[in-house]
Amino acid sequence: MTLTCFIRYQIDPFQRDAFERYAQTWARVIPRCGGHLVGYFMPHEGTLDEAWGLIAFPSLAAYEAYRQRLRLDPEGRANFELAQKQRFILREWRTFTRVVDDTFERPALQEASA
Repeated sequence: MTLTCFIRYQIDPFQRDAFERYAQTWARVIPRCGGHLVGYFMPHEGTLDEAWGLIAFPSLAAYEAYRQRLRLDPEGRANFELAQKQRFILREWRTFTRVVDDTFERPALQEASA
């Protein structure tokens, strides 16, 4: 079973660039530590203080092993420290989800010609 850690962030809307750099750093760190980075998502229109990160794991045990490696990763630790120092993340929620069978990555159907 694949679990996805769905991280919802409340960010400082005036520091979106800092959060984007933070997310880009995780693009190097997360795979190196054993997580499957689905992606980070930034506000585009509408609510400007909410962002998301999705990281998948084959099991909860794999997630726990990833967290251990993450604690030892110098670039990961520096990224956490940067977020604390600059305070561009105001709040963070983590939820573990699983895909509902037959619902993931269903492409749009091509419209029939009239």
